[in-house]
Amino acid sequence: MSDDYILQMRGITKEFPGVKALSDVNIAVRRGEIYAICGENGAGKSTLMEVLSGVHPHGSYSGEIIFDGELCTFRSIRDSEAKGIVIIHQELALSPFLSIGENIFIGNERAKFGVIDWRETNAQAAALLARVGLTEHPQTIVADIGVGKQQLVEIAKALAKHVKLLILDEPTAALNDDDSENLLQLIRGLKAEGITSIIISHKLAEIEAIADTTIVIRDGHTISSLDMHGGDDVSQARIIHDMVGRPLEHRFPEHNPTIGEEVFRVEDWTVFHPIDTERKVVDGVNLNVRRGEIVGLAGLMGAGRTEFAMSVFGHSYGSRISGQAYKAGQPVALTTVDQAMDNGIVYATEDRKRYGLNLIQSVKENITSAGLPKLAHVGVIETEAEGSVAEGYRRELNIKTPTIEVPVGKLSGGNQQKVVLAKWIYTDPDLLILDEPTRGIDVGAKYEIYTIIDALADAGKGVLMISSELPELLGVCDRIYTLAEGRITGCVSRSQATQESLMQLMTMEKGSGDTL
Repeated sequence: MSDDYILQMRGITKEFPGVKALSDVNIAVRRGEIYAICGENGAGKSTLMEVLSGVHPHGSYSGEIIFDGELCTFRSIRDSEAKGIVIIHQELALSPFLSIGENIFIGNERAKFGVIDWRETNAQAAALLARVGLTEHPQTIVADIGVGKQQLVEIAKALAKHVKLLILDEPTAALNDDDSENLLQLIRGLKAEGITSIIISHKLAEIEAIADTTIVIRDGHTISSLDMHGGDDVSQARIIHDMVGRPLEHRFPEHNPTIGEEVFRVEDWTVFHPIDTERKVVDGVNLNVRRGEIVGLAGLMGAGRTEFAMSVFGHSYGSRISGQAYKAGQPVALTTVDQAMDNGIVYATEDRKRYGLNLIQSVKENITSAGLPKLAHVGVIETEAEGSVAEGYRRELNIKTPTIEVPVGKLSGGNQQKVVLAKWIYTDPDLLILDEPTRGIDVGAKYEIYTIIDALADAGKGVLMISSELPELLGVCDRIYTLAEGRITGCVSRSQATQESLMQLMTMEKGSGDTL
C-alpha cells in the first residue's frame, strides 16, 4: 500500500438478518486529509465506520482493513483505539455528572500503582482543553457546559488517546452556526497537525467548506470518491445525484397553499425558566396560524423556540406561564398535554429518539401510541385494527421497514421521523407543531418529509415549523416569525424573506412586535 494512504477498506460486506447493509465497499483515505462520507439515511455510512472501529468485530463482516500499513482485525473499540482510530458518535459518550477531566480520561486513567493521580489528570486535561480551544477548568461538570463545548471535550478525549484517524458522526447536527464553525476550524487545525479526519454529514455546504475528498455511499455500495479541490466537477447537485441516484431539480416540492381562517393564536404568551423562576424565557409572544398554512419559527439557539412550543403543548416546559391561547377564535386552556390534544394541538419533538419514540417498541405500537383510545373497545385494544392503521400509514408515508412489527429503533433517521409524524397525524390534529422535523436526515428523506408537511396543509391543518436551517424555512413556509431572546422580532411572508433579512431579525436585541 502507498505510504500516502493511512487507511484502505477493501471489499467490506456486512449483513444483518434479512438486510445486506454493506456490499463490497471500497474506500482509500490519504494521510493528513479530511474526508466526508455522504449518503441517505440507511445507506451504510455509520455501519462502515462501526466496522472500522471494531463495534462490529472482525469475523462479523467480510473484507479487509489496512491501517497505517498493517492488516487489522479489530475485535473491539479498544483494539482500534490502541492503533489510533477514535470514533465520536452523534450521541456523545460523555457522563454528564462527571467532570471534564474525568470524562477525558475515563477508561484511560492517569494512575500510579492503581490509584488515580488527580493532579496529573487535571494538568493533562487542562493542556488538552487548551489544545481544542476551551478555557473551562477540568473539574467543571460536563452537564454545566453546552453541546458545542461537549463536542470539543470529546475531541480532547480522542487526543488523549493519541488519535491518528478521527471519525465524527454528524458532529454539527445539534450545534448552532457559531459552534459548528468553531468545530470545523478545530478539525482544520488537527489536519495541520497531521491528523486525518472522516466526517459523516448531511450538511452539503459544510462538506464543501471542509472536505478534501467526499465519498458517497448508496444502498450499501460505494458510488463515488470526489476530489473537492478541482480534480472533479463537484457541486451540491452532483453529490445529491450520487446520493439518491437521481437529480433533485428542486430541493423543495412546489406548493400552492390554500389558506383559510385562523386555527390558532396566542397573545402575550410568557414563560419563565422551570428552575430559575425569575428568568423569562419566552417574553410576550403573539403569533397565529391559519388553516392550510405552514408558518415558520426562526431563531438562534437559546432564542426560546422549543421552550415556546413545549409550553404551548400542555405546559410541558416552564413555570409561571401566562397569556391566552385561542382555537378558531375561542379561548382555550392548555395547562395539560391532554387539554392540548383535546383541542387538536400536537407537538413533534426535536429529539425523536429520546422523547418522540419508544425505540424498543414496534413501528406499529409507536404509530398508534398517541391515538390508542380510537382503537379501544371497552378498554381493550383491537389488535387487528391497530395493525391495519399502522400498515396504512406505512404505505401512505412510504416508511421503509420490512414489517410494522420491527422495533422502530432499527429504522433510519428519516423513517423514524415519518413514524413520529404518523403517530401525530393519526390523532387528527388541527395544529401540528414540528420542532426540527428534518434534523439529521438526508436530502432525499427531507424531500419526502416536506411533501408530507405540504399534504397536511392541503388537508386544512395548520403547521408551525421550527427549523435552524433558514433555506428550509424559506423553501417550505408561507410566513416566518423570528424570535430573539424570547421575543418576536418580526413576521415576514415567504416572498419578502431572505436569509439575510431573517438573520438580521434573529439577532435583534429587543423585540419589535410582529405583523400578523
